[in-house]
Amino acid sequence: MIIEKRLNALGLSLPEVPKSVGSYATAVLSGDMLYLSGTGGVDNGEMPVYGKLGKEVTIEMGYSSARGAVLNLLSTMKAVLGDLDRVEKIVKLLCFVNCTSDFNRQPEVANGASDLLIEIFGEEKGLHARSAIGACSLPFNIPVEIEMIVRLGV
Repeated sequence: MIIEKRLNALGLSLPEVPKSVGSYATAVLSGDMLYLSGTGGVDNGEMPVYGKLGKEVTIEMGYSSARGAVLNLLSTMKAVLGDLDRVEKIVKLLCFVNCTSDFNRQPEVANGASDLLIEIFGEEKGLHARSAIGACSLPFNIPVEIEMIVRLGV
């Protein structure tokens, strides 16, 4: 309950668990590792922002969308694990940014996800490896899609 208390202290609540939009699992638990499929910043089934960074989406909007994606990932984690306090380490994020060909600030957008994970889990558990990759298109024209790998404690 420590992580949920931290979420409350930050004024955050977890959205409904996102559903798969294809033939895949939203999460796979294998031993002490949890692999979470990519998700966007959907808020209770509605995407607050659509489009490309470098065109109709600002860096601030992309940063916010990345934060929303993390909240969706945490919702999925809670549904699978029952308790977010089981997280021992956020190991890796893969962040895709829907952007124009000349946009080169993907890391700033991905910081929305990274900063939030560090705020919630602290540096010891929340600081992670990460890739921030520009994509010419993402499903449904979402600005950000993030997948995550997590190591679990006992």
